[in-house]
Amino acid sequence: MSGHEISTAYVEANGLAFEVDMCGEGEKFALLLHGFPESKFSWRFQLPLFARLGYTAWAPNLRGYGGTTRPQGRDAYKLDLLLEDVAALIDAARARGVTGPVTLVAHDWGGVIAWTFALKKIRPLERFIVMNLPHPACFARRGRTWAQLKKSWYVFFFQIPWLPEKLFLARNAEAIARAFYNMAVDKSRFPKEVLDHYRKNAQLPGAMTAMINYYRALMRGERPKEWDEPPQLDTPTLMIWGEEDAALGKELTYGTEELVTDFTLRYLPQVSHWVQQEAPETVNAMIRAWIEGRHVPMAGLGGRLLLPDAD
Repeated sequence: MSGHEISTAYVEANGLAFEVDMCGEGEKFALLLHGFPESKFSWRFQLPLFARLGYTAWAPNLRGYGGTTRPQGRDAYKLDLLLEDVAALIDAARARGVTGPVTLVAHDWGGVIAWTFALKKIRPLERFIVMNLPHPACFARRGRTWAQLKKSWYVFFFQIPWLPEKLFLARNAEAIARAFYNMAVDKSRFPKEVLDHYRKNAQLPGAMTAMINYYRALMRGERPKEWDEPPQLDTPTLMIWGEEDAALGKELTYGTEELVTDFTLRYLPQVSHWVQQEAPETVNAMIRAWIEGRHVPMAGLGGRLLLPDAD
């Protein structure tokens, strides 16, 4: 990774200061959106890859996370504002001279934002990569099953005031560490220093409330019409899905190919929801092949590539 070190800077966008991990100086732009309860750190293995592929790559802490501005109140985390953040970050990159096409990359909650951003065509996208977050229309169709509702219990729990924060932060934010470690299949990918990062991130003043306010605002907000009546998405899309996702069932991916014109889907057996952190070598090989226009390799058990990535 020599020559592609990750640096951190603050970027002013949409009236906020975003703490952003940056890598690469290419003409193309990749914006990577993390999930809950993650941070920009979750993209540490992918940023250097995008740099090598000729991108300027940014992974921001989303509003309320880490060192990014933490607005007060549930309504500060409405989806419309999160979409504005993404547009403003793209505009900020443009203002810094990154003029090439945009690839939007997202995982988990970042995927909620990114799917909506792509469907609304808020800014032109050359490519879209999404990990373990289904197309909103697929979730609407299949997400009301008892099996999925059981997996989504925490979304309803988060609607309670103050109690979720108290429980998540108890005992040095032990519940945050468990969310990663217990859900992971390959637990070696989540050593103490990684878990400590996420513990500390959640313990920043006001951070846990901000993180949970995403769910509170979404449940009380107006659903985008693109979720229920989705336009055909013409942006070439790569979906990477860890099959051992304790929060989102694999069946939520079914039917996506009918909604996206140019769609590639790869499953990683025996890999958890934290797919890009748990199987970064395979995820990166898939991204690289897809961007370079080659056949995207398949994964076997444990997320290992069935065929070695060829140069």
